[in-house]
Amino acid sequence: MLWGAMDNAREIAERSREASYRLQRLSIETRNKALAAIADALSERKEEIFAANRLDIESAQKAGLSQVLLKRLRFDQQKLDEALRSISSLISIEDPIGRILARTELDEGLILEKVSTPIGVIAVIFESRPDALVQISSLCIKSGNAVILKGGSEAERTNRALASAIYDAITGVARDFENAVQLVSSREEMGSLLQLDDLIDLVIPRGSNELVRAIKESTRIPVLGHASGICHTYVDRDADIGMAVSICYDAKCQYPAVCNAMETLLVHQEIAQEFLPRMAEKFRSANVELRGDDATREIIPSKPATEEDWRTEYNDLILSIRVVASVDEAIDHINRYGSHHTDAIVTNNEATARKFLDSVDSSSVLWNCSTRFADGYRYGLGAEVGISTNKTHARGPVGLEGLTIYKYRLIGRGHIVSDYIGENAKRFTHRKLI
Repeated sequence: MLWGAMDNAREIAERSREASYRLQRLSIETRNKALAAIADALSERKEEIFAANRLDIESAQKAGLSQVLLKRLRFDQQKLDEALRSISSLISIEDPIGRILARTELDEGLILEKVSTPIGVIAVIFESRPDALVQISSLCIKSGNAVILKGGSEAERTNRALASAIYDAITGVARDFENAVQLVSSREEMGSLLQLDDLIDLVIPRGSNELVRAIKESTRIPVLGHASGICHTYVDRDADIGMAVSICYDAKCQYPAVCNAMETLLVHQEIAQEFLPRMAEKFRSANVELRGDDATREIIPSKPATEEDWRTEYNDLILSIRVVASVDEAIDHINRYGSHHTDAIVTNNEATARKFLDSVDSSSVLWNCSTRFADGYRYGLGAEVGISTNKTHARGPVGLEGLTIYKYRLIGRGHIVSDYIGENAKRFTHRKLI
C-alpha cells in the first residue's frame, strides 16, 4: 500500500500490526509463493520501473548528486538481475518461523519449548538505493513481518514503482498480505511513526551516519543498524603480497560506495617497502586517492593523512594508509578508530590470524578475504535488511534470523505450581531434550 503525507501515522501502524498477525499464520508455501510472484512482477514490469528510475536519475543529476550517490540510485537490468537472484536464494532457504530452538523437560509430561517467531512490525528508513526496497520487502515477507518503508526523496519514483509491483504481486497471492508492505512518502509521516512504540517493534535505518544518529535520537523504539562502515584491512608481515594486493584492491574498488568497502589500509612495517609500491600502482590504475601517515609517504606518493581520516567513511575512491609495527598495533588502531563493522587480516601465519580474529571487536572479522564479503546474500542469509554493529539481538549482516525473535511454549498434563511448593514439593528435572 502506498501512503502519502496526509495519511494518519497511527492508522498506518495499526494496519501493519493487523497484517503482522495474519502473516504469522501463513504457511511457508504461501510466503514462498508470494516471493515468486514478486520476482515475476518485477520482471514483467521492469520497463515501467526502469523508466521511473531514469526520471529519478535525471532529477538527481540536475540537483548535483555525486557520482557515488548516483551509482547507488541506479536501478537497471544488472540491479534487477541481482534482486531476482536474491529472491530465488531466499525462496530456497528453510522456514525461519516455528523452529524449535530448545526443548526442556521441566518434569515428566511438562515440556518447555523455545520457538522462533516474527518480530512483528518493522519500520525501515533507507537512502538512495531502491534495490534495498526489494531486499527488505522480500525478507520481511519470508520472515512473517509487516514492514513500513520510507525511502529517500531522490528515489521516490523508483520506490513507488517497485512498491506497487510488490504490493500487487503479494495481494494477488493472498488477501492476507494486505498492508504487509506499506510505503510512506513524507518525512513528517515517518517522524510521527517513530513515536509509536506501542505499535512498531523495530526500526532499521540504512543510510548516512547522520540519518542513523538522527533516528536513534528521535525514537524510543529499538533501532538496529550501524552508524558508519569504517572498515580496515591489515596486511601482516607474513602475508602473501600477490594475495594482499588482490584482496585490498577488491575491498576498496569493487564497489567503493557501500558500507563494507575498505576505508583504511594498515600495513606491517616489515612488508611495507615491498607491498606498498605494488599496491599503490594498482590503486592508481583505478584513480584511488591515497592519504598516508609519515611512514607511508616515505615509501609512496600520497597526501598527508590526518587524525580525522582514521575516523572517516569515504564511500568513495579515497583510502587512508598507516604503517604499523605489529599486529597488536593494528588491532589497537581498529578498535580505537573503527566502527565495529567489518575488518580483515591478510597473513599466512595462523597464530597471528587467530589473535586478530579474537581481538578485533567487530561484527565481522575476516582472514585472507575481502571485506566486501560481509553481506547477507554472500553469507547465505537470503539478502539483508542491513548490517548491525549492535551487541543485542542481532549483529553483522541481518537476514532472516535477525528478523525473528522467540517465544516460549509450555505443554503440560494438568500440572500446577502448588505441587512444586512446600514440604513435599516435587522436584523439577530440567532435562535438556534439544
